[in-house]
Amino acid sequence: MAKQGQNTNQGLEGLTAAARDAANANAAGKGLPPVHLWNPPFCGDLDMRIASDGTWFYMGTPIGRPALVRLFSTILKREDGKHFLVTPVEKVGIRVDDAPFLAVEMVKESDSRGRLLRFRTNVDDWVACDSAHRMRFETAADGGPTPYLHVRADLWAKVTRALYTIWLTWARSGWSMVGRCSESYRRANFSRWRMRSR
Repeated sequence: MAKQGQNTNQGLEGLTAAARDAANANAAGKGLPPVHLWNPPFCGDLDMRIASDGTWFYMGTPIGRPALVRLFSTILKREDGKHFLVTPVEKVGIRVDDAPFLAVEMVKESDSRGRLLRFRTNVDDWVACDSAHRMRFETAADGGPTPYLHVRADLWAKVTRALYTIWLTWARSGWSMVGRCSESYRRANFSRWRMRSR
């Protein structure tokens, strides 16, 4: 893949082919590839970066094909605070500026569990905000909150400012699911953050 002396274009092509193979092998299960079960040898770092706005770059150039970004997102794994693209036979490191995903759409729903918020990520995964996928808040440089939604394993989506503003509106209106979505919501210094959001 990105071994010393190897052409990085061949590395990306090889990674793409391996990711497609993994996706096709798992097509019967209709789920994501089981990257949590794969522990291949580390093959070095690839010049790939996920910017804080969710844009994926390869060798400094944005990856303009959403289907390719989606494919790579399915083989993303985080170990010991570092991000990797993993196939059954190889693992390469990539850089992630903030969170690997963005939450870009939010809907209110009801199901057997009651009221529910569901979020769509920038790679078209839908995640229900529930006990297995909670939100957490970090304080941004300006002192305001930055909300994150747990997507899977140790991977998170940063909630966009637009969605956070809608979320606050629903919270102010008393929609009960908003608070249930996050334990940290209840414990946070929410009044200070709420004032900054206006």
